[in-house]
Amino acid sequence: MSISGPTQPTRRGVLAGTMAGTTVGAAAALAPSAQAAPADGRSPGPGRDDDWPAGPGRRLRPQPVDRELRAILREVDPRRIERTVRRLAAFGTRHTLSSQNDPQRGIGAARDWIAEQMRGYARASGGRMTVTLPSYVQEPAPRIPVPTRISNVVARLEGSTDPGRVYVVSGHYDSRATDVMDAESDAPGADDDASGVAIAMELARIMATRRPAATILFAAVAGEEQGLYGAAFLARSLKAEGVDVQAMFTDDIVGASRADDGTRDPRSVRLFVQGLPSSESAEEIEQRGTLGGENDSPARQLGRFVTEVADPAATGMQVRLVYRLDRYLRGGDHRPFLEEGYPAARFTEPNEDYAHQHQDVRVEDGQQYGDLPEFCDFEYIARVARVNAAAVWSLAQAPGTPVDVTVDTTQLTNDTTLTWSPGTGGATSYEVVWRPTEEPLWEKVIDVGDTTTATVDLSKDNVVFGVRSVGPGGHRSPAVFPVPG
Repeated sequence: MSISGPTQPTRRGVLAGTMAGTTVGAAAALAPSAQAAPADGRSPGPGRDDDWPAGPGRRLRPQPVDRELRAILREVDPRRIERTVRRLAAFGTRHTLSSQNDPQRGIGAARDWIAEQMRGYARASGGRMTVTLPSYVQEPAPRIPVPTRISNVVARLEGSTDPGRVYVVSGHYDSRATDVMDAESDAPGADDDASGVAIAMELARIMATRRPAATILFAAVAGEEQGLYGAAFLARSLKAEGVDVQAMFTDDIVGASRADDGTRDPRSVRLFVQGLPSSESAEEIEQRGTLGGENDSPARQLGRFVTEVADPAATGMQVRLVYRLDRYLRGGDHRPFLEEGYPAARFTEPNEDYAHQHQDVRVEDGQQYGDLPEFCDFEYIARVARVNAAAVWSLAQAPGTPVDVTVDTTQLTNDTTLTWSPGTGGATSYEVVWRPTEEPLWEKVIDVGDTTTATVDLSKDNVVFGVRSVGPGGHRSPAVFPVPG
């Protein structure tokens, strides 16, 4: 196969390549066009010639929203989300050290109510959704003074064709007051994090009647405020079972669109995506730095994917990628998943009001403090839910990411040869994506067909490459950054 740009012929004809197994295919010899089209809405920065480097491929466009996803997005109900947030806040406190047995107040009552709701959703699934309460006893540790049971609520929607591939959407249902050890005072935790739990529950309700190709876990985890205990337990358990988690999203503080200075941004949500993977060894980190791959971790690829599938026209929201693990002085439930080597990211509102996080409920100098439902924007939460729905549904319907993606560095050449192996999920073809090294998002895409090797007439020294899977319905996986092979 030979692909040329519109005005400049390829420098090479067809370079032979051998596919995995017994099938033999051709490596794609891919040539640049004489002049790359300018990126949409982007002008050259200082020292940036927008025509350099010229290279093959078409301009990358957002993935289209299919009929099933449009239906899912329409079903997100802000009124139901509001009822969920208000009900969780009404348990008084959901502190991890609060009562596990009181039927009206405390974390145990909240746990049981969430489980009851999830089981109700599961009844509509025809047996495809199951609800469990995995738990363990955490021995004394930082912020845990006595042995304490940590219980998660997990609704598992079994994949129809590739159930071994798993995606996770979560929020944490514990809450806190000003003193992180105060398990008695009211801690309604509406924004932090009944809002995130409401999103996980709403998506579980909507998707219970559907048949995603891969498995989706909708989780409400405990112990976040005391030290990410519930999420760490879930991540460890999945790792110990050898589960192929290809993405995890935590929704934490996604309930308000107004900052403490009155600034409102109801159409943006931040997505925090880690750079250097915390699970990589020192040698792997050194190699990543040598290759210039600091901006191409699995978490960063996941973030780029979300911007491609969460169309603002369909979700009503602009995803703002933040290239760091989390905010200063804060942490979230994506971290334990990253530490286990799973791609994970955190959704958070764009402008936080700290009078309504981690505060005792009180009025001081005429100002109301406390994380109360009255400060939530339920239409905003619904839009964040739509972003999550677009991301997780698109992931679950696409094939899994390709594996063992490598770039040939055995000799000095001005082209780039990539090889890979199929992931799970039955990809029907593959695409090579690339961008100039200083650009944050993929810019060009090249369809290379049903092959496991491709040679691109563009120097690997000048751009960043990735490879992604394409399914029979046109759904695409996140891209994978190649390593020398």
